[in-house]
Amino acid sequence: MEIFRPDFLKEIEISIRNNPVTAIMGPRQCGKTTLARVVAQSTESTIFDLEDPADFDLLSNTPKIILQQQKGLIILDEIQRIPELFPLLRVLADEADSTRKFLILGSASPELIQKSSESLAGRIGFINLTGFKLNEVGTENLEKLWERGGFPRSYLAPDDEQSFLWRENFIQTFLERDISNYGFNIPAVTLRRFWLMLAHYHGQVWNGAEFARSMGVSEPTAKKYLDILTGTFMIRQLQPWHENLKKRQVKSPKIYIRDSGVLHALLSLEGNKIFTHIKVGASWEGFVIEQLLQQLKSRDYYFWRTHSGLELDLMVVKNAKKLGFEIKFSESPKVTRSMHSVIENLNLDKLYLVYRGERRLMLAENIYALPAAAIPGHKF
Repeated sequence: MEIFRPDFLKEIEISIRNNPVTAIMGPRQCGKTTLARVVAQSTESTIFDLEDPADFDLLSNTPKIILQQQKGLIILDEIQRIPELFPLLRVLADEADSTRKFLILGSASPELIQKSSESLAGRIGFINLTGFKLNEVGTENLEKLWERGGFPRSYLAPDDEQSFLWRENFIQTFLERDISNYGFNIPAVTLRRFWLMLAHYHGQVWNGAEFARSMGVSEPTAKKYLDILTGTFMIRQLQPWHENLKKRQVKSPKIYIRDSGVLHALLSLEGNKIFTHIKVGASWEGFVIEQLLQQLKSRDYYFWRTHSGLELDLMVVKNAKKLGFEIKFSESPKVTRSMHSVIENLNLDKLYLVYRGERRLMLAENIYALPAAAIPGHKF
């Protein structure tokens, strides 16, 4: 079984038309290569896989000579393995009368690969690919997607046991091979311990001093570990929103493991065991946040919390409107007094209570109940 991903394919094709370089960025095993090969079928193309020793050696030694010989679409898979290619791509992209287009695939963010950020400014379009989302698998598969996560091989596994085993192997390979391939010299056992700690803190505000103390490292080192996992698309740091209010506000990010299936594997929760676990609410919150961000496609998203206890799980600025989201692992939505306070303090246009039920309801002025399964088709 395969799942077609037309929205991402359309994004990629538009970007290739409009930019000399298009980058598909996302975690390993999320389907970047599969999509690139689908695009390659419709045009003249050449693929270089930098995890293939032959291709790696070829582009490590004489990259300019090799790439200048190519025509049409040139696909460079796992480009972060040779960061020196980024300045060269700028030169090739600026060549007069060139008909070449580049499609680069990477499992580490441009911020993590320092040379990429500056080299291709103004010449590159970014596509942020994720694992499967609710609009792709169908809303009837919501709980399966939440339990297994969106990595294709995990979601499409024939049963829960094989899905869980795939995720365990993914985590091990990521720690023992991928991190060193990205150029970081961190013992796998150290990063595994840190990642496990993050799983237990999923949905909580980052406390660098506490992590440093538990790990026996400095705060800057703990933050470095966090940034590496963020830059490889394993962790989302949800930044706080700052209003010019009299209330004291939390100023550290909230930490989420981006794929719910990976979170469940780290917590040793196979199949539906998450339903009885203490982190069930936090897991659901992180899962829904990922679905909302995919649907809204805004870069302006935050959480908000004051030291006096007022908080909002997610605020997204979209089309000059402030949309608030409160996420509950509940089948019956309820309006609380604090929701009205949040609307007033943040001047929200709408507040959505996203829950596990089935009805879309207006609960109060500017407060709406939204079933999680309705996220893909909702017009925000």
